[in-house]
Amino acid sequence: MDFRFTREEEVFRQTIRDFLQQELPPWWEGIEALGTDEGWAFYRSFVRKMGAKGWLNMHWPKEYGGMSATPMQQLIFTEEMAYHCAPAQIDLGPWVGSTIIVHGSDEQKRKYLPGIATGEAEWCIGYSEPGAGSDLAAIQTRAVEDGDEYVINGQKIFTSLAHRADYCWLAVRTDPDAPKHRGISMFVVDMRTPGITVRPLIDMAGLHTFNEVFFDDVRVPRE
Repeated sequence: MDFRFTREEEVFRQTIRDFLQQELPPWWEGIEALGTDEGWAFYRSFVRKMGAKGWLNMHWPKEYGGMSATPMQQLIFTEEMAYHCAPAQIDLGPWVGSTIIVHGSDEQKRKYLPGIATGEAEWCIGYSEPGAGSDLAAIQTRAVEDGDEYVINGQKIFTSLAHRADYCWLAVRTDPDAPKHRGISMFVVDMRTPGITVRPLIDMAGLHTFNEVFFDDVRVPRE
């Protein structure tokens, strides 16, 4: 068995290296810089450039903005990004996008996938709660159906980059009578929706990455 990379794979690796050496500024030392305005501005520009190349979600089909990358191409990309401490897409939009590709409607794919693929849209993940931590079975944030909408009330905590996000991938309880590990639904919530309050949690280094997020009668349309 030949374990060497193919010529095409080596060319791909060099393409990534050339891009990173050209785009990463001398002051970049890792994702800790995202807690500063300068670091965030650089990150946003950087991920858009990667999105234009189809690299942000390269395993996605081309029709959704990926490049139908092989597992080996994904490995090479991950190696080079890690070696150069480059900021990969950290907003977890790829998690959301992959779920929408598999389970979403055609309308949801048209609405959300382009922004994730290009890096234009930022996402935060609404899982952890003050009384639940990362135990999703214990979440208390509720969504109650009201006509063509759901009304959401509750609180999330340690929500990374909620103050930067366009959308929240939100886990809420929709059936309080179901067993704790059931009766939970996922919502896409526009962070500009009335009733959402984001409060910063400043870490020991004085950086603002985490947040508390409060939902007070937030109305989300059925999709």
